[in-house]
Amino acid sequence: MQYRTMPKSKDKLSVLGFGCMRLPTRRSGAIDKPKAAELIKAAIDQGVNYLDTAWFYHANASEPFLGEYILSTEYREKVFIATKLPCYIINRTKRIEEVFNKQMERLQVDYIDYYLLHSIDGTAWDKMVALDIIPFMDKIKKEKKIRHMGFSFHGNAEDFKRIIDAYDWDFVQVQYNIIDENFQAGISGIQYAAKQDIGIIVMEPLRGGELAGQIPKPVQSVYDRAPVKRSAADWALRWIYDHPEVAVVLSGMNEISQIDENIKIASEVKANSMTKAEMEIVASARDAYLKIMKVGCTGCGYCMPCPAGIDIPDVFKRYNNYHMRGKAKAKMGYMAFEGVLVSDGRPHWTSNCIDCGQCEAACPQHIEVRKVFVDVRKEMETPVIKAAAAAARLVIGRNKKQEK
Repeated sequence: MQYRTMPKSKDKLSVLGFGCMRLPTRRSGAIDKPKAAELIKAAIDQGVNYLDTAWFYHANASEPFLGEYILSTEYREKVFIATKLPCYIINRTKRIEEVFNKQMERLQVDYIDYYLLHSIDGTAWDKMVALDIIPFMDKIKKEKKIRHMGFSFHGNAEDFKRIIDAYDWDFVQVQYNIIDENFQAGISGIQYAAKQDIGIIVMEPLRGGELAGQIPKPVQSVYDRAPVKRSAADWALRWIYDHPEVAVVLSGMNEISQIDENIKIASEVKANSMTKAEMEIVASARDAYLKIMKVGCTGCGYCMPCPAGIDIPDVFKRYNNYHMRGKAKAKMGYMAFEGVLVSDGRPHWTSNCIDCGQCEAACPQHIEVRKVFVDVRKEMETPVIKAAAAAARLVIGRNKKQEK
């Protein structure tokens, strides 16, 4: 495992961090705790020493899971734990400390190594300043309840620099990948923070898996031209590790094979090691993605639950697949998962949207969800699709009655 030193803390962190937002789950959606614990311990045993979680990950279950299965064991001394203050539920000053104390209890720790204000943009920062977040951050650092203070960012580059200048931050977490080189904080923000000795943690390096797995043909053709054969995940991660400013790259791994591949890449790639030809390959892959990708959704789930029951991340995943990986298969998958295989027996089409805008307010990518829904309805929710889904639900309902 390769380690990089954080500028202020001097902690040596594994360049590969374990993101605990996408842990393996059971069919019910609950964390598969034995499997998740096995995976995290396997990663730690191979040198990963940075675990990242948050208040609401896995419907508020990620922090308690880590506390029970990892941080209450001998593995606590082997890792740095990072979690985040859920600023979106903070509406009064006293609530800040209440939530923080609850997080300490959930994690079963007496200090947190890396603590972040979660999903900050300019508006959220101004709100938290008005609620006296700065004195609170100073207090918990002085009391040694946290070791290092930072924030995760989902806003524009101008606000990023303003927030960087507003406090003596130790580190920052930003979205960065081969597609999002200039999105949100972007490379200009990363370099701005690094010049002030602020450590850089990267999230969404594979955009929720979009940059790995089944790769669109136009992108794969770019990678196939490269003299060195690598997986799409390898290219995407290698490009981020090449940046000397980056200390840790978070990856949500839910299979041993993913851990093994990520650790292999993290052990091999050094900063400033990619050749000019390799950088051109990545740039061409980026161009190919941007031409065919319709929605910039990473599948983070911040928009959920939807009051109308729409599975927004899944809708966008299948809409992107429709344009990137084959229309017929994507359309059938859309029909099945939005219109047939639904837990309450009712379809949850985008036409069910009640126009509340709650999802757009919560989206860290600032996607105009309702506007995209209009396009989804035109291409994915045709009368034929809805009729076929209704027929399939009827057959399934009859079969269930017969089984009884």
